[in-house]
Amino acid sequence: MTEIIHEVRGSTAHIILNRPEQRNALTFGMYEKIAEICGNIELGGKVRSVIFSGAGEKAFAAGTDMSQFRDFSTPQDSINYEETMDRILETIEKCPVPTIAAMNGACTGGGAAIAAACDLRICDNRLKFGFPIARTLGNCLSTGNLNRMSALLGMGRTREVIFTARLIEAEEALQIGLVSEVLPDAGACLERAGEIAETMAGHAPITLRATKEGLRRLRTQGPDADGTDLVVESYMSEDFKEGIEAFLGKRKPEWKGK
Repeated sequence: MTEIIHEVRGSTAHIILNRPEQRNALTFGMYEKIAEICGNIELGGKVRSVIFSGAGEKAFAAGTDMSQFRDFSTPQDSINYEETMDRILETIEKCPVPTIAAMNGACTGGGAAIAAACDLRICDNRLKFGFPIARTLGNCLSTGNLNRMSALLGMGRTREVIFTARLIEAEEALQIGLVSEVLPDAGACLERAGEIAETMAGHAPITLRATKEGLRRLRTQGPDADGTDLVVESYMSEDFKEGIEAFLGKRKPEWKGK
């Protein structure tokens, strides 16, 4: 069975976590494949957005496959794992096109980390999101992951959900801004993700990428993060000139991502 299904439908790349019998628990190879796909997407290319989803009805992804941790025997094993995770999640964040997590059912551990690295998150009404590691594995999140979760949930709630090992369900997720929409089932969630992706495909790619990168820098570097290069890239682009002429000419712009 192919553990990661990668399909491009129209202008949208679909990354499907495909181990439904294991609740889509992620192997190390699956993480690397995700990074490879996201790292090879180019601004202005055919792909204008990415949708992450989980196969089956039970889960988006129930974390990393725990059996892989049995071989950990040295301090370097743990360091290597967390450094690899930080690299892969950063690759998702730096993907030049918008990413959407269409979360169905359980979204925990590594699955929750992937969803948190995406730009947008929607879910079905069975969502259970979190990191119950205090009652399961007894490991911890890297500071990079804690930073990302704190930016998304707030430091207080991040501490509370990890300390209590509870899972955030759909209604709360909507209330706190973890997700932007709750859909009635997995099929409706995936369909809605496609609609959002199609909407974004008609928007200026450089605007979306600059916003993604600017927000990432603010999270990782603080309020003094420099975004001068992003401003210059946007204002000096062919797309900006096209946008001006299209607006003044009262026509729809033709974006090229250049």
